[in-house]
Amino acid sequence: MPAYRLQTLLEMRQRAKEAAEQVFSEAVREVARQEKEQQRLEQDLENRKATRKQRIDLYMQEVMARGSGVSGLNAMNRYEQRLKDEEAQVALEIERQKEVVKRAKKTMEEKRQEMAQAAMDLKAIEKHKENWQKQVKAERQAREEMNQEEIGNALHLARTRREQS
Repeated sequence: MPAYRLQTLLEMRQRAKEAAEQVFSEAVREVARQEKEQQRLEQDLENRKATRKQRIDLYMQEVMARGSGVSGLNAMNRYEQRLKDEEAQVALEIERQKEVVKRAKKTMEEKRQEMAQAAMDLKAIEKHKENWQKQVKAERQAREEMNQEEIGNALHLARTRREQS
């Protein structure tokens, strides 16, 4: 069988498909990593809120037990405000992380489309090669049939001449 004239293109498309699959795989891992980070931040925020509530309750019990006045309550309010500010900072980080996750998912979808396109391109060239192979096989078979027919005709002609002589 003759060499497929588009073999180089077929190999290039195979490599492109493999590369696209690799890039998509990396994008999937990146999305998972970013989502994990977002979950960690959200858990951190929940932990901070629970800790703040426990600390304020504990501090309030101490204030009540000691009988502290206005200065104790003011200190408690400042402490509580500082903890709330830290929580707000973590909430901001969560919002930023949500945007990062959103961008990572968008990138992943783009890579999925690129991978699908590379697979379709490869499939097209593979189909072309398959059709080419069928055509080459059909041409070879037609030549063989013609050769067989010529041989048959020659043998028939030779027999006919022998019988006539």
